[in-house]
Amino acid sequence: MDSARADMLSARHRLQTGGWIARHAEHFRHLPPPAAELWLGGTDDEACEAHPLAGAGWTLHPLGDSAQGRVEARWLDGADARQRAELLAGLPVPEDGDDAAPFAWAHRALCRHGLRLRIGGDERSAGSRAGIVWLQLRHQPRAAVEAPLLVLDLQPGAQVVLVERHERDATACSHAVVQNLQVHVRLGEGAVLRHLRIVAPGPDDSLAHHLHLKLERGARHALATLAAGSRYHLQRQVIELQGERSAARSAGVLFAGGTSTLEQQVRVAHAAARTHSEVAMLALARDKAHMVANAHTRIAPGAAEAEVRQRLTGIPTGGQPRLVLRPHLEILHDQVQAHHGATWGALPEDALFYARQRGLDERSAHALIVEGLAGALLQQGFADDADLAPLGLEHLLHEMVARHLAQPAAAGTDHG
Repeated sequence: MDSARADMLSARHRLQTGGWIARHAEHFRHLPPPAAELWLGGTDDEACEAHPLAGAGWTLHPLGDSAQGRVEARWLDGADARQRAELLAGLPVPEDGDDAAPFAWAHRALCRHGLRLRIGGDERSAGSRAGIVWLQLRHQPRAAVEAPLLVLDLQPGAQVVLVERHERDATACSHAVVQNLQVHVRLGEGAVLRHLRIVAPGPDDSLAHHLHLKLERGARHALATLAAGSRYHLQRQVIELQGERSAARSAGVLFAGGTSTLEQQVRVAHAAARTHSEVAMLALARDKAHMVANAHTRIAPGAAEAEVRQRLTGIPTGGQPRLVLRPHLEILHDQVQAHHGATWGALPEDALFYARQRGLDERSAHALIVEGLAGALLQQGFADDADLAPLGLEHLLHEMVARHLAQPAAAGTDHG
């Protein structure tokens, strides 16, 4: 038996002996994930035939005319012993005390394909727009049950704008997909990553996306997430501020309708002095959707002068959705600044009134206000960063809001 196969079987055994996520696990108590069997799949899982020009799995595309000479990309086969060792090199072993560890073991048991990206810095153009690397990553499913992997390593001083898109091509893959994705990102000293993630699954898909981020001294990460609901949908971020003066922002705009579900978890650990983090979520739910916005920030004893902000907002946009907002701070140092809060409620009546006075119908008025709220949240996350107009964020947000507010064709059939 080769080492790749042995590693997969060992992970499966570890999952079987350790058990799946407990029903009342602290970070999954409001939206428990489906059982382990769903994420492990079977031997007859149907492949997704993506269009040859689009490709299945990860595809990498430059944005604009930025220089790409500092990008090293390796597509690796997790079933090959040598390539698997390279793919998993340096990645942490799942910890027993972590509520989400069973997801990591299930991923290791099934992972067969991954991409490693290494992006170097350019000292000659550091701090200038010419020094920014612009990239787009797209992922199309390769199988009915899959566990893709992305490892992104930014070298010291690197500046990157990354658009990561997970949008189903229904013509290429029409059946339901189960996807347990793991993303590991390391930012070297002084590196800057502006990261936009778009996740639009099919209505019957089950997704669990896990982002693990480690920031060294002076590194900065700004993440904007646009995500829509599905049968089960988890977006989980674990951010470790390991170096002094490192900073992370996470802004999420979440949509769920019909009977879909969506949970975003953001866990931030301040492990060094003068670190900064901001977490903001706007949860928009309608019909009978179930949505959870879950933020947890920990300030370690040695993290003097840390600054923390959390802001969670839930807005029901029609029907009787279930919305859960969970801000949480764990502060183990006296010399810090920390603010958190949660707001739940309908769109402001005065704003709707003034929008209607401009001649807009009710749906257009709702869309105008929701777009304004979502756009302000995303812009705040990228406030002091480079011009992101080339990403088409405004148009994308307009489309997702319109899709969310559109009336379903039949009750209980629209999951977006």
